[in-house]
Amino acid sequence: MVQASKDWQWIYSEEVNRLLVDLGEFQLVTPFKLRQLTEDTRDNPAFSIQDAAFYNQVFQYLQQFGVWREPEICQIALNATAAKYYLLPMQAKSWFFKPYQGGTAISDAIVVLKSAHQQGEFLLVDCGAEASLCINLQGPYHLDEHLVLEPFQAIKVLNDRIHPLIITQKSAQSA
Repeated sequence: MVQASKDWQWIYSEEVNRLLVDLGEFQLVTPFKLRQLTEDTRDNPAFSIQDAAFYNQVFQYLQQFGVWREPEICQIALNATAAKYYLLPMQAKSWFFKPYQGGTAISDAIVVLKSAHQQGEFLLVDCGAEASLCINLQGPYHLDEHLVLEPFQAIKVLNDRIHPLIITQKSAQSA
């Protein structure tokens, strides 16, 4: 497991117009543009204890699936941490997604969202009573014929649009 370190630091990079995280040996560029970020990111905050706890929780959760390699899990967990703690609040954009009509309750953090153009896997980053913040876990995801969510980009959706992931589907992908 790629352990969180007290030496990690968030970087508000005007050069690339993105939030970065400095991991010492390299820097990871998040998909989050500066205009999407909270004001405190301007100060290049250290990777906090709260950041590290959430990062470790996501890392360990994803590791149990056996689908992603450690560097991929690290990237997902870092982007999820950035989304949870450093993105400005956003409005739900549920009109892109089909409602969930089934009876199975959502019990996992990896969920499915279905647009008119495709179905994709997302990680629930922050769950609210009415809506949840999710990040895209796959390649480009087409919201409609013009808008695309790139990997790890965040979107907020009403909870009635979130479909449960069928675990057999996830294990079959790893085989």
